[in-house]
Amino acid sequence: MSPICFHCKKALKTSEHSSARIQFRDTCPHCGSDVHVCRNCALYDEGSHHECRESSADWIRDKEKANKCEYFKPASPTSTAGESRASTLAALDDLFKK
Repeated sequence: MSPICFHCKKALKTSEHSSARIQFRDTCPHCGSDVHVCRNCALYDEGSHHECRESSADWIRDKEKANKCEYFKPASPTSTAGESRASTLAALDDLFKK
């Protein structure tokens, strides 16, 4: 699946934005937002320390601005933080049902 832009929620399907080749300075062709940002990363998680599941990553203050994190992995539409959190909570609810 193609990565999506956190800002406009549109797929980044151009050859310039293939999932393995997102560069530090890339921008979304639809809305112009930075692409190499924490909010577009598969490791971004609001519930984790520094909002990142990678414990070795440096702290990034602005999660919506371009950064040079070496752990960046483009998030697919199914790996966004909100959806994974909702599915995790649903699974926990199912687990602890009486």
